[in-house]
Amino acid sequence: MDSSDQSVSDEQQVTAADIARLAGVTRAAVSNWRRRHDDFPSPSSGTSSSPLFAVSQIRAWLDSQNKGVEESTEVQLWQALRAEYPAHMLRGLADVAEYLTEGHTEELGESTLRLVRSLVEETSPSHVTSALTTRFLNSHERSGTASASTTRLTRALTALTDRSATSVLDPACGTGSLLFAVGTPSASRTGQDIDPDAVRFAQARSALEHGETADIRVGDSLRSDQWPDHQVELVVCDPPPATTDWGREELLMDPRWELALPPRAESELAWLQHAYAHTAPGGQTAVVMSTSCAYRRTGRRIRADLVRRGLLTDVIALPAGLAAAHAQPVHLWLLRRPVSDRDSASAVRMWDLTSVPPDGPWQLPEEPDAEVPLIDLLGDAVDLNPARHVTPDVSDLPNAFADAHEKLRALADRLGDGLPPLAAGGPAVAESRVRIADLVDEGLVNVDGDSLRAVDDQLDTDFLNGFLRSASNTRRSTSTSGTFRTDARASYVPKLGVEEQRRYGAAFRAVADFERQARELSALAATAAELAREGLTSGMLRPDTPATPEDTSAPE
Repeated sequence: MDSSDQSVSDEQQVTAADIARLAGVTRAAVSNWRRRHDDFPSPSSGTSSSPLFAVSQIRAWLDSQNKGVEESTEVQLWQALRAEYPAHMLRGLADVAEYLTEGHTEELGESTLRLVRSLVEETSPSHVTSALTTRFLNSHERSGTASASTTRLTRALTALTDRSATSVLDPACGTGSLLFAVGTPSASRTGQDIDPDAVRFAQARSALEHGETADIRVGDSLRSDQWPDHQVELVVCDPPPATTDWGREELLMDPRWELALPPRAESELAWLQHAYAHTAPGGQTAVVMSTSCAYRRTGRRIRADLVRRGLLTDVIALPAGLAAAHAQPVHLWLLRRPVSDRDSASAVRMWDLTSVPPDGPWQLPEEPDAEVPLIDLLGDAVDLNPARHVTPDVSDLPNAFADAHEKLRALADRLGDGLPPLAAGGPAVAESRVRIADLVDEGLVNVDGDSLRAVDDQLDTDFLNGFLRSASNTRRSTSTSGTFRTDARASYVPKLGVEEQRRYGAAFRAVADFERQARELSALAATAAELAREGLTSGMLRPDTPATPEDTSAPE
């Protein structure tokens, strides 16, 4: 990843809803700005239905249009917590939540306490924890937690699991978002997580946001199950990232392995069996699985036993963009514990929802894409990947290919003119430079994560961020191990007049837009190639130019 891509880290990207909150307007107003203003920043990533924007560009545009408002108390509180808990953001959230529920003030600084009290007066305690949860799940700080389901995944599982369940367990509940969302509103809820701060925060959220007291315990669910013999109607689990260090040697004879001892390299199959062990007869197990678990050889024995015993009812292929730890598609495996020997499934329903936007809406069609008899799955591979069993609908493929082809031509034409005109220059932009820390100390610049925002009208935000990622500053921010981390305060920018800064800022914006269009072109080219290949092999497309005699002659 190059330095320009680093400028749009998780935290520094905002949705249209975030822009509306930042500007104090409705989402409809943001949509109008995008349509009516040619200079509105282009999306930095995301999808066409859910675009993401670089926050520095949005703030600069709002300032230029006099549409910006003072940062809300909520934003100020988030920034204060980031400063007070730079390496343990979840601990800060837990301390805030415990203050709101129990009145503990020992851990929070005075300035943070004042902001918490102010925000409570403006809104409510439940709004404070809810807002902090949303910000946490959409920021890079969540990466330090063992489990933190995204809001997108939570919405998907809420819609796709048993909504009538009156008792729920999440053995890797993190901040509790998934645990609190599934089942009936009045369901009894139990959970466990290895992170004590996550448990503290989830317990407080349970009381403040849901008016209930969920029983959530601290511990490693695989090595130290805090819920022995506890069974519920619905067990949901978004397991932590796969690891070989999940305790296999300590748990060789554990009774939870009803199917088989999970392989060392497949911790997800350990979580699957752990979740199933806590499922009551007639209840449902819902576990998020990587796509490789559907076919990897090491897990074949467990998959075969799942199928043979009729425990697996559904495999749902979900789109990319739902998982917290990666950007790959995932599967949702649904199991049901039979009430009797004759109550097991006779087929596995396969659903392909990969074309659904990551934000939904989520609803299973009336009929599955495929319903595969158990005997047909019990082959050499026991492949549970829906793509293997679902016959694709290619009826609209010619139109899709034509549309992709047209978009590809248009984007390629625009891309050629995307780079700004740049003339030859000298060895240095300016004779002298200034350190960002000095500008910050003078109150002229704010550091916002990995980006800068000019406060004084004699400085240009895009100029600052462009030079922040210069080759010299990038080398200064790269460790000997190759890890990159922008150190904004220690970076330097050249001393230039504001008009010259704006010229550079406009050039940097054009380069960023060029990069975005180049990424879009690459993705579109891959889509067009895939459609062409699928069309040719399925018969829905054919070569447009008749073959010449030379083309059809047999090789000598």
